[in-house]
Amino acid sequence: MSVRLVEPLQLIRAVARYLKENKMVSAPKWAAYAKTGVSKDRPPSDPDWWYVRSAAILRKLYIRGEGLGVSRLRRMYGGRHRMGHRNPHFAPGSGSVIRKALQQLEAAGLVEKSRKGRVLTKRGKQLLEEVSETILKRQAVKA
Repeated sequence: MSVRLVEPLQLIRAVARYLKENKMVSAPKWAAYAKTGVSKDRPPSDPDWWYVRSAAILRKLYIRGEGLGVSRLRRMYGGRHRMGHRNPHFAPGSGSVIRKALQQLEAAGLVEKSRKGRVLTKRGKQLLEEVSETILKRQAVKA
């Protein structure tokens, strides 16, 4: 339950650091050139964006508590698509990025398939809760 008490950006960055250090996920070769959606003009400037997106997906799965598929996650990571002089419309995020990240998280044993999409495993929940508890302890010591 401590995952909900921690500021989301702090938790995502800490989990991303953990995923990178323990080599649980790895960015594909094309990740340096890929955009995260049609609505984006350029690829992300952060070199570790793949780990951040994977950690954010883990957090979304934890917060929702239900199965999430690629299409629902695409809507969550979508944005405003500006089309020159025409009116902007919503465009979903990149399905390939989300799909590959979910596949890597599944291979790491943090996510599993269910009838309604993908859900966190017990190991995935433990990881998020442990990281959030360490962040809360660090905040308590500072205060």
